[in-house]
Amino acid sequence: MTSLSPADAEQLRLAFQRCRDMDSTLNEQLRAYADASREVFPAYGEAVDRLVARLSDNGGGETAPRPGDPMPPFMLPDEGGRLVSLPSLLEDGPVAVMFFRGHWCPYCRLNVRALVQALDRIKAMGAQVVAIVPETQEYTGQLKAESGAPFPILTDLDNGYALSLNLAIWLGPEIQQLLSYQDMAKFHGNDGWMLPIPAVFVVGRDGIVKARFVDPDFRKRMEIDDLIEALQRASREN
Repeated sequence: MTSLSPADAEQLRLAFQRCRDMDSTLNEQLRAYADASREVFPAYGEAVDRLVARLSDNGGGETAPRPGDPMPPFMLPDEGGRLVSLPSLLEDGPVAVMFFRGHWCPYCRLNVRALVQALDRIKAMGAQVVAIVPETQEYTGQLKAESGAPFPILTDLDNGYALSLNLAIWLGPEIQQLLSYQDMAKFHGNDGWMLPIPAVFVVGRDGIVKARFVDPDFRKRMEIDDLIEALQRASREN
């Protein structure tokens, strides 16, 4: 199989709903979806395994900012076109800067939903979340609306900011073929087939990275409890 049939797409949609409604941790939901996806679309699961192995061998994401490093500032447009900068966000407290692949990615949608559910706990400590995706504002707005996310979702067009952090990767022809049912050129405003490695950087008010999660395997994400613990530590430091 080189692409996804409509029947298989429907199976994945139903699997996503089942995983979304599980009473479990984020990574348990992600593993359950990965297992279901591999059953429905094994060629994609195998191709992702090869991609992840290649990225891991090449140190994918390893040189992104680490705890103790300054977080490079950004100024990017949100879903409504308003420019949002990291320094302005940090005026109010620590920030979790989070990179996502896009509105079309079920793993990202599960991650964003888990964040939304935890947002009261995050706000209670004076912290914030900001999401960054390589999609045009039409699709960041769609992700925001579908998830009910009250935090900014910013457009990093052409992965400029992700590239500066050594997080952007080229998917290659095998993955491009398998994802051909997704209109990536329309989502991104270009046909470069570049995506960020999903990542989290907890940044203190002093602009220094306090914690990070970077994994070339997009099927794994920072657990929500770990994120909250890192934000709590950053809040106490400030």
